[in-house]
Amino acid sequence: MSGIMKMDALVNELEAALRAAEQDEDASHDIFHARRVRQYALEIAEKEGAGDPVVLTAAAYLHDLINLPKNHPQREMASTFSAEAAGPILTRAGLSDEQIKAAQHAIEAHSFSAGIEPQTLEAKIIQDADRLEALGAIGIARTFYIAAKLGGGLFDGGDPFGEHRRLDDKTFAVDHFPIKLLRLSQTMCTNAGREVAEERTRFMVDFLKQLGRETGFDYKA
Repeated sequence: MSGIMKMDALVNELEAALRAAEQDEDASHDIFHARRVRQYALEIAEKEGAGDPVVLTAAAYLHDLINLPKNHPQREMASTFSAEAAGPILTRAGLSDEQIKAAQHAIEAHSFSAGIEPQTLEAKIIQDADRLEALGAIGIARTFYIAAKLGGGLFDGGDPFGEHRRLDDKTFAVDHFPIKLLRLSQTMCTNAGREVAEERTRFMVDFLKQLGRETGFDYKA
């Protein structure tokens, strides 16, 4: 069996496992999110000239295997739970013990809220790839989608950019931009990931400037 055929079989097995684990409708963490994270990870690995594609594929598909809502009291443990749950799936898929360990670390370290430092190149790549989903056009869409799911509003109509109030991204989606999203490019681990993150961040800044023009407020980057 060729390497391509083996990879196709692995992808099919991982997608089946992810679909079986899905407990609710969450468009920000669905199969398409996993596919994009894998694609970003492989692109970063190619530019960096290193990284095991099997480990990257496994971690990309299973990094949100246990998907807890952002307001869940154990949210910071979701990546650890996902890493543990991924073990038996990766064993059945035929990965070596070394690859399973590497994929589990990448899964555990990808999460922003977990605060776990990535120790391997694959973990750094997966962390970068997942954070790219929070930026650019997809990041904007996800921000408003998640805010709506959690009962938040779009923005403060009288002070959309929080010049005269405390920022609160639990209440206003736009507040999440300065609180977290516009800072993400500074946290990227790889040069390739940082380059894409900076481009997507510039797009988000342009969005905020346009929002300011449409609402009569001046966005100060």
